[in-house]
Amino acid sequence: MKNSNLKVYEYSGCSTCRKALGFLKKQGIAYESLPIRETPPSIAELKKAKQVVGDIRKLFNVSGKDYREGNWKEKLTKISEEEALKALSKNGNLIKRPFVISDKTVLVGFKEEEWNKI
Repeated sequence: MKNSNLKVYEYSGCSTCRKALGFLKKQGIAYESLPIRETPPSIAELKKAKQVVGDIRKLFNVSGKDYREGNWKEKLTKISEEEALKALSKNGNLIKRPFVISDKTVLVGFKEEEWNKI
């Protein structure tokens, strides 16, 4: 994970994001921090992440207000993957965070033991 092109899409009000950024700093890993609400990941980045996590639903912040109020649990059973990716790329609140991507790495959410492996 020690590469300078590491992008971390995060939300400053998210305690999980703060823990993840603290982890990266403690490890001495350089990264670019991007506010996920203002600059959500691109469709290409989301497609890459989907290939890694396997299921498009794993990219969604299922505990978020936008997810619940938008009835995304039901919507995801009815829309195409392309439509889901487009929705994610337009609304960073829908994305599970932190969302980390580089040429070699994709991480969605923060689990220290998982991050330590990478």
